[in-house]
Order: sequence, then C-alpha cells, then structure tokens
Amino acid sequence: MDSSRLLRKARKSLPFYLLLGAVMAVLLFPFYWGLVTSLKSDIDIYDFTGNFLIPKRPNLANYDTVFSTPRYFTWFWNTLYVSTVTTTISVAISVMAGFAIARLQFRGAALAGTLIFITYLAPKGFLFVPLAQILNNWGLLGGLPALMLTYPTNLIPFCAWLLSGYFANLPHEPEECAMVDGASRIGAIVRITLPMALPGIITAAIFSFTASWNELLYSIVFVSGEQNKMLTNGVIGAFVGGDWFSWGPLMAASTLSSLPIALLYLLFTDRFVSGITAGSTKG
Repeated sequence: MDSSRLLRKARKSLPFYLLLGAVMAVLLFPFYWGLVTSLKSDIDIYDFTGNFLIPKRPNLANYDTVFSTPRYFTWFWNTLYVSTVTTTISVAISVMAGFAIARLQFRGAALAGTLIFITYLAPKGFLFVPLAQILNNWGLLGGLPALMLTYPTNLIPFCAWLLSGYFANLPHEPEECAMVDGASRIGAIVRITLPMALPGIITAAIFSFTASWNELLYSIVFVSGEQNKMLTNGVIGAFVGGDWFSWGPLMAASTLSSLPIALLYLLFTDRFVSGITAGSTKG
C-alpha cells in the first residue's frame, strides 16, 4: 500500500522535476560553457569534432595568462573596494528610506514609493551624460570616487522599494513595546526592527554588491587610466580588440570574476530567498 502510494506520488512529481531539470540546464549551460572554454587551448576552442563539451586536453594556461596580465589584481581590488563602499552607502540610505515609506505613514508615502521604483526603471543611457557633467564640475571625473557616487543612483531606488515592502510586513508590536518600556524611537528601530529586517537588508546588500560588481557602462564612461579600471572594462580591454577575441583568457577571467558572487549567494541563499519574497509584496 505504501509503496504504491509512493509510486503514484513519484509519477505525479516526475513532470515537475523534469521541467525543473530542463530549466536549470538552460540557465547553467552558459556558466559551464565558459568554464570548459577556459580550460581549452586556442586550437581546442575552435575544434568542434567529437564531444566538444568536454575539454580534450584540459590545462590552466588561460588562468596563468590572466594572473600574469598587468594590473589584473589592481582591477580586482578596485572592483571589490568600489562594490563594498557602494553597497554600504546604498543599503544605509535604503534602510532609512524604506523604513520611512513603510512605517512613518506620512502623506504621499505610497506615491513616494512608486516614484522611487520608477526612478530605478530609468535607463542608464539617459543618466550618464548629466552625471558625467556633475562629476566633471565637482572634479571627480576619472577616479574611483566617481563610481562610488554614481552607482548608488541606480541601486538606492530598487533597494528602498524592496525594503519598504519588507518593513511593511514586519509587526509593529515589538517596536511599540520597546518604546513603552522606555526605548527611544531610534533605539527601538536599532534594537528591534533592524534585527527582524536582517533578511531583507542582506537581500538589498547582495543585490547592490552584485550590480556594482557586474556594472560596465559607468565604469567605462566615468573612470580613466589603467589603475582605475574595474574588472569588467579592464578584462575587456585586455582580451578584446576590435573583431579579435582571446576567448580562453576571457572566459578564465570571467570564471574567476564570478567566484565571489557565487560564494556570496551560496552563503546567504536562505536569507536572500526569504528577503526577496517578503520584500516584493506589501500588506
């Protein structure tokens, strides 16, 4: 009886798992292809005979090329530094904005939340010209501070909208009880509300860090000089020239660049899922 019930349950679940497996295969294939390409020589990259999905003579020569590229580690540090600073600024401002929209109940709060999210939808192509003019007037154009100031303009709107939804779903009672017990409004927020909102804050931080790490347009427009490049534009400049692509080193650099982000998601998967789920709805 139990075995037949399990068999029927397995048959009902089979289509779901087949579909899930197909979707995962489609999504993960580009990453696998990049990894495989990074382990191939130039000759093997263009050899599609036999099973070309598995390296015939795998080697780490492309990774050695990446590590020996001048200023690669400088680009890596620049990316890590800018992404960390940008994430800190964006999350700090977004927490305050999201809390104000969700909890302070001022007139026009809902409209403010909508306008903030609409701001996030504005294409970067419309913004980089006026931003470049502002940075030039401030004398910041060309250096890393230019990215630290411009990246949050795109990150704060989304993170504030996400956190406003998360704060709206948190119960008010613990914060109010803390205030009744003598805590100030700021003290109740810091000690009670923010710890409860930690999954949402981590989600906003992961989104901000990932977006900053992978950003390309602003890193090309707003910085100059090899010492100020990020991984995105630095790698492209080193291994791409006109219609020439050095696919092996390019895929090796891409694989290495994706490791910090993959590790970040691996460590905080549960909190990220709960944060993005709760923060995407209100009520």
